[in-house]
Amino acid sequence: MSTARWLDRKTLEPTLVAVTLAALLLSLIVQWTGLPHSLNAILGVIAYVAGGFYGAQTSFASLRQKMLDIDFLMIVAAVGAALVGQWRDGAMLLFLFSLSNVMQDYAMGRSRQAIRALFELYPEDAKVRRDGQTEIVPISEIGLGEIVLIQPGERIPVDGMIVSGQSSIDQSTITGESMPVEKRTGDTVFAGTLNQQGALDVRVTQLASQSTLSRIIQMVEEAQSRKAPTQRFLDDFEQYYAMAVIGGSALVLLICWLLLGWTFDDSFYRAMVVLVVASPCALVISVPAAFLSAIAAGARRGVIFKGGAHLEQMGTIRVVAFDKTGTLTKGRPAVTDVFACNGHSEEDLLRAAGAVESRSEHPLSRAVREAAEARGLELGEVEDFEAITGQGVTGFIGDTLVRVGRLKYIAECAGEPPADLMAIHNRLHTEAKTVLFVCYGSEFMGLLAVADQIREQSARIVQELHQAGVKRVVMLTGDNASVGQRIGVMAGVDEVRAELMPGDKAAMMSILERDYGPVAMVGDGVNDAPALAAATVGIAMGAAGTDVALETAGVVLMGDHLEAIPYAIRLSRRARRVVWENIIFAMSVIVILLISAFVIELPLPLGVLGHEGSTVIVVLNGLRLLTGRVN
Repeated sequence: MSTARWLDRKTLEPTLVAVTLAALLLSLIVQWTGLPHSLNAILGVIAYVAGGFYGAQTSFASLRQKMLDIDFLMIVAAVGAALVGQWRDGAMLLFLFSLSNVMQDYAMGRSRQAIRALFELYPEDAKVRRDGQTEIVPISEIGLGEIVLIQPGERIPVDGMIVSGQSSIDQSTITGESMPVEKRTGDTVFAGTLNQQGALDVRVTQLASQSTLSRIIQMVEEAQSRKAPTQRFLDDFEQYYAMAVIGGSALVLLICWLLLGWTFDDSFYRAMVVLVVASPCALVISVPAAFLSAIAAGARRGVIFKGGAHLEQMGTIRVVAFDKTGTLTKGRPAVTDVFACNGHSEEDLLRAAGAVESRSEHPLSRAVREAAEARGLELGEVEDFEAITGQGVTGFIGDTLVRVGRLKYIAECAGEPPADLMAIHNRLHTEAKTVLFVCYGSEFMGLLAVADQIREQSARIVQELHQAGVKRVVMLTGDNASVGQRIGVMAGVDEVRAELMPGDKAAMMSILERDYGPVAMVGDGVNDAPALAAATVGIAMGAAGTDVALETAGVVLMGDHLEAIPYAIRLSRRARRVVWENIIFAMSVIVILLISAFVIELPLPLGVLGHEGSTVIVVLNGLRLLTGRVN
């Protein structure tokens, strides 16, 4: 093993713990066998140097910053024990304290490993087509626009768009989806996802350093360093508490020595026991042990908490406000109704409308085309295509002019529709659907209704939010009131606020918080950015690749799954429960040990064992959150 490897703390610290234990055991052998006392002294020095090596470094660094920490308290207690002739007790303290630190580092490392494992999702190199040849190059050297070849079973190295091929992609590492997703030409794929079946040619749209996976890793690493309010309070509290412990230990020394008539050595020893058992190790580690584990568990399921503060706040949410489009709804219009007349069939109507609309990229046109393709209809060739902005489209199929458009445009071009079609139009219009008439030459073929579709799980998720303790679920939309009410009723929300501009949505956050309590705003992270920033917690949904969402929101859902929202709330509340379990347990142990220090004259080694044992238990309790279970 190289020298650099030996000097690494992860390797050296456990070695020093073993050296401390060996020195302690050898000192006992020396004492029992009657070997020279000088050998025992050498072993004592070795035990103190090895056991206190990192603790002394940390405490001196804190003192230079005019701060007191737990390491300083332990070093003082160990030195104090040696001064009154109890060096073996002091060495035992250093051994158990350093052993506890190693165990904490190992346990806490388990939560960080869940994040570091994301790095393993990156292949080191990839096959790239250059100048007609296939080359294997490091992913850091792959440029924008290049074509990457991905075989079945390989991980996708970069974000990109499929230009050839079809396959099932396991996106669980990015979106948290449990089932593979079918992908074909024109679809987006993400770095770190697994290609399962077909061969794919993918055009690079993001460099490896800018991919969604890279940003997830960066966000979670930053989240680990952003402390929750409870943790910041305990960090500040530690300074005052450490000074109080030192003062209290000095007071114990004086009272026992001067007032109770104990010997100085006995009084000093009892003060060192108080110093150890009153130290707040378990208390200070109680918050990061739980929150780091919860952040890691959420990241594995596609829920990115951008710091402990957002994780903690998520558990306080009483109102969830949804943007309509792309959250409660799919965000893509679809044909909902087809009515044919004058002897034409629905297939005739869709075939003609789909052919003309196929030349347009408007969302309504795409919906009509997809409806025709869904029925397996073959769309004919269209000539002299023309799109009239906001009105409709026209084109010739053979020698016949076909028009598809709204009422006003069609009435101007082809006259008023028949009374039966107008009756259907009026009914569909009251349902907040967009109606498109279809004319074949001078004859009406019928009409189509198009509307944004509610997600299948929206109503169920609203119920789950109520079950999770959310008082009110509100839908915010820029659409007119009739559209908003239609979607709101279908989703089962408690309240609908319609015809809102982005600034209005942001203002609603203050109103909802005043009336009901802390608010979570769920949006797509683009036009909802002001509201995401104004909410207690902003949640960007379906934000894989959306820069504004990643910047603005406090919680990012990497997939389009509404289920992640009640999960995030429950995970936060469980993390908060675990934190308070840890805090209450840590405080209880300190009180019990302090009472024992006087009532049964608790010896220093047992005090150390209780103190360090409680610290390890608190860490292990926090690690339970790594499972991601919220019940």
